[in-house]
Amino acid sequence: MKPIALASDHAGFQAKETVKGVLRERGLPFRDYGTDSEAPCDYPDFAGPAARAVSEGESERGILCCGSAAGMAIVANKFPGVRAVACHDEQAAKMSRVHNDANVLALGGRVLDAEGIKRVVRAWLDAAFEGGRHARRVAKIAELERCQEVKP
Repeated sequence: MKPIALASDHAGFQAKETVKGVLRERGLPFRDYGTDSEAPCDYPDFAGPAARAVSEGESERGILCCGSAAGMAIVANKFPGVRAVACHDEQAAKMSRVHNDANVLALGGRVLDAEGIKRVVRAWLDAAFEGGRHARRVAKIAELERCQEVKP
């Protein structure tokens, strides 16, 4: 299994450490792209390399943490093939995998407490893409990335 790409800024550092605990308890490999403290930093500096790892196939999935989850998701979605979602509850995390084949989860360290982070990460890791009619929709997203016209 390829390592899960992890990254955070200062506001998501503790959330990322919580995520590491979930991954370790499940025996899942990960690569930490930083940051390594709560010292102020800029989230694109860490989200970019982690999202690139997913985009280029070094990692199949990524989990990114900042204060709200929004900034990390915005950065990650700039990379081809990345389908990043900001999730604040288990249902959203599950459905992002089941219907959207999300391969990057963004979490808000100022939105969720440690137990909430664990629940969301577990739900996201446990869910699998359904395919079927959803595969057609995900394929249309890929077409948009290639700047092709999407046909109804």
